[in-house]
Amino acid sequence: MLKLTNDSASTAAAKKLLNSLPDQDFLTKSFLTKDSQIIPYRLLTPVNNQPAQKYPLIITLHNSSRIGSDNKAQLEPLARLWLAARIRKKYPAHVLAPQFSVRSASYITDQKREILTSVAAPQLAAILDLVDSLKKNYNIDENRIYLVGYSMGGSSVIDLLNLRPGAFAAAVAVAPVPQFANTDALRRVPIWLIHGSEDSENPFAGSKELYKEISTLQKTRFWIFEHRTHDNIVSPALLGENIPEWLFAKRRLSQLSVKTAATPMP
Repeated sequence: MLKLTNDSASTAAAKKLLNSLPDQDFLTKSFLTKDSQIIPYRLLTPVNNQPAQKYPLIITLHNSSRIGSDNKAQLEPLARLWLAARIRKKYPAHVLAPQFSVRSASYITDQKREILTSVAAPQLAAILDLVDSLKKNYNIDENRIYLVGYSMGGSSVIDLLNLRPGAFAAAVAVAPVPQFANTDALRRVPIWLIHGSEDSENPFAGSKELYKEISTLQKTRFWIFEHRTHDNIVSPALLGENIPEWLFAKRRLSQLSVKTAATPMP
């Protein structure tokens, strides 16, 4: 657990720089779900993509202010940071940025814990099908699929981890509302929780409780931004190399690796 402060001027400058980057390299695409809904998405592919090489897949999930169908608004700062020339060169990856036409996560009160918890929408579950489709058509390393999201997107990160925890190598959830349906599995996934101590919209208490319940295997990282609310949590510390560097150091064990590790030596 790490406590940090945030500089507003530096944050504004970092966001302005990312928002100024041309985004035409994010391909404009759409996905037809099993129930015939269309999910628009953008896809960034690696610079100097080598077809014989496998690359990570970064899935960025947007906040509720980006809900819509223009297939552009979802490119918020945590998606756009992968456009930065230094990041693209040093951390080559496929980057998926879907856009939801409705909330991808809704919130209810957990009566036992007395905190808000997240419930995944059907459109969010369809992202798993979209990922399966991309794996068939792009050179994606299935052992390096990562989740990143802020606010509703951070909650959706936790929801997807609960839905299919074995699919992801690591996840970053900024100001999320938690979900506790599959905490045994979440303990085994590297998760980086980031929250402002004064957040009352997606209450800080939720991340604090989630960290308490899933950090027993010491795979969970928790950054707390002191005196920060929901709307000013995203900072320069999250808009540079910290997130790519942390994610790229994580790798999901393949089924073969798991079986090999579990087989005693003769």
